[in-house]
Amino acid sequence: MTAPSFVDASVLLYTQDHRDLVKHRRAEDWLDSLWRSSRGRTSIQALSEFYVTSTRKLGIAPQTTWAEVARYFAWDPQPVDEALLRAAREAEVRYTLSWWDSMIVAAAQLQECALLLTEDLQDGAVFGTVTVRSPFTLDVREAGTTYAVERLGREAEFGVRAAIGMARPSALRCRPSTT
Repeated sequence: MTAPSFVDASVLLYTQDHRDLVKHRRAEDWLDSLWRSSRGRTSIQALSEFYVTSTRKLGIAPQTTWAEVARYFAWDPQPVDEALLRAAREAEVRYTLSWWDSMIVAAAQLQECALLLTEDLQDGAVFGTVTVRSPFTLDVREAGTTYAVERLGREAEFGVRAAIGMARPSALRCRPSTT
């Protein structure tokens, strides 16, 4: 099963930052692939961080950065709303993450992403149905970019969807596919 991939602000930033050309190219390769496959996802939080960091730290003109932000509205970014805040709180408690990292993980979960592409969390960490991968260590062409979904046992069923008051969730865990 090929599932969506969540793109954090750090990946978006490398498309604007030419100081590290290897990371710049890798970020562009990942984003190109996600656009072609229609599997890219992000959040309003990630887009906001991208805008602020791009304009303030990288010195990119606001109108240039805004045009880039506006492109990602096509990915229907996860809004900061009650569902996200409830899911983020659950992730914060369950995984002992910072609040901001919890919001990113929860946004990826709510959008049913298998991969969370970032360099801000530990590469390979698994948060429920989401696996963190660094786009700078995982090549976009690797077979490992396809993740399968498998059911977990009954004891693992409590999760983000339960935290936001949805009907009893199917417990799922993503794992690298062998095919």
